[in-house]
Amino acid sequence: MSMYNVFDIAGSGMAAQQVRLNTTASNMANANSVSSSLGETYRARHPVFATALEEALNGEEVGTAKVQVVGIVESDAPLNVEYAPHHPMADDKGYIYKPNVNIMEEMADMISASRSYEANVQVADAAKQMVSRTLMLGQR
Repeated sequence: MSMYNVFDIAGSGMAAQQVRLNTTASNMANANSVSSSLGETYRARHPVFATALEEALNGEEVGTAKVQVVGIVESDAPLNVEYAPHHPMADDKGYIYKPNVNIMEEMADMISASRSYEANVQVADAAKQMVSRTLMLGQR
């Protein structure tokens, strides 16, 4: 494995965690939104990751599997329905609809994504230091 593959792998990991942080932030920003119908209500979103291992096995060196974001899916958890007949957004039956966002889960996901991002930064930094020290060997 080339040393530059380490940078590619760490970079793809950082990009994936950035998507995860952005979707988590979006979920938290919309957690308290209210709508008057099921169709208009915000649903929690989560990224789906996969490794690009097939590319690695079809010609590249083994061990160069990168993380890629396959897509972002909406949660199928039930929405929060609340009876609030005096709310301005209430439907004709008096119900308002709130997103299926669990703030505690989102906070845990944000902490996890942040730490994963930091770990990838440390991997890239360690690889940079190794390349730098390797280049310095020829100077002595």
